[in-house]
Amino acid sequence: MPTHLLSPVAARLVADIRAALRGDPGAIPVPREPHEAAPARITRALAGYLFDDTLLGPEHRVPDPDPTSYRQHVLHVEDDGSFSLVALVWLPGQATCVHDHVSWCVVGTYLGEEEETSYRVVRGHLVPVRTTRTPRGAASFLVPPGDIHTVRNASDGLAISLHVYGADIAVLGTSVRRRYDLPIRPA
Repeated sequence: MPTHLLSPVAARLVADIRAALRGDPGAIPVPREPHEAAPARITRALAGYLFDDTLLGPEHRVPDPDPTSYRQHVLHVEDDGSFSLVALVWLPGQATCVHDHVSWCVVGTYLGEEEETSYRVVRGHLVPVRTTRTPRGAASFLVPPGDIHTVRNASDGLAISLHVYGADIAVLGTSVRRRYDLPIRPA
């Protein structure tokens, strides 16, 4: 997917993600476990763009009108498939299924606020581990395994989050590895 179709700010973000993924000397190093180093650097890079209102054009802010869904806008896929940049647009109440991912994922809230609930599987049930709200500007990452969660727009307005996946979303269509349709039990 050509970067020249992005806003100039989004094209700079892609270049910064590329540098963070490679661990270039100009990228911000973050001490982590080796498998978390690249997502940690990308999280730092993404956070610097979450308050820039020129990052996304109007075409990348369009939600899905279906109340049971949300809209995914693939902004960029690296030529070698090493990462994808995606904008997810949520109307109030829209949510994901409970799922995990095929790769690491970096998430930053660009507009509004999202709510994430993490789970663990215990004897054929999902047990909530924690629920966090992520306001505009918040950025974090997750690395499989142990990344079972659901995300929803719990606010009264539009929410947009930017996701960087360590996978080729143009080929896969989604970052979801597996859905968890198990009963939820309290801890």
